[in-house]
Amino acid sequence: MRRFADMVGISNPYMSQIERGLREPSEKVLAAIARNLDLSAEALYEQAGITDAPEEEADVRVAIRADPKLTGRQRQALLEVYDAFVGTGAPRRRKPKGV
Repeated sequence: MRRFADMVGISNPYMSQIERGLREPSEKVLAAIARNLDLSAEALYEQAGITDAPEEEADVRVAIRADPKLTGRQRQALLEVYDAFVGTGAPRRRKPKGV
């Protein structure tokens, strides 16, 4: 965990507080965590339950998310391009508590 905290650029105690749910990371810290896990920040928000997810997601978006051949960055880029073409935009995030 110490090594991961170093990779993210935060202290080990702060990482521990995030892990235990005592603190919520800023968007910048969340983006760094996502980058080091090869995920999108949006995916982490969804897993944390702080994204306003649409009721029904388009099949294209589901397929992009499910494709194991894509990296997290590739998924994020494809989703952004898809959203730009269909004009839906990314799901809006709710601000984490304390921000």
